[in-house]
Amino acid sequence: MCQEPHKHTCLVSRAKAHILENDKLDPLCDIFKVLSDPTRMRIILALVDTEMCVCDLADVAESSQSNISHQLRQMRQTGIVKSRKEGKSVFYSLDDDHIKTIIVQAVNHVAHMR
Repeated sequence: MCQEPHKHTCLVSRAKAHILENDKLDPLCDIFKVLSDPTRMRIILALVDTEMCVCDLADVAESSQSNISHQLRQMRQTGIVKSRKEGKSVFYSLDDDHIKTIIVQAVNHVAHMR
């Protein structure tokens, strides 16, 4: 509890400038919800530097192809992964470099935690 009953208006104004409107805040929260699942994180980490098909991702994530397909569908809806069809095969990759940057930075942060 604050000891003094005044607001630090400059600090409050600066902090409020970083708060997004709900039309942007909700999708941001959705991205972090999707990233919070260990299976989805394994998929994302596998896709950091390459694209892969569902059967290979299932092997990497040690999960069923059905589960991987379900997880990929959720990640596509939030713009985390994209797909590319080649003949009968579908290959998945991270949607863009922004997602890769978020993941790489998070991995670096965890690697340097005590």
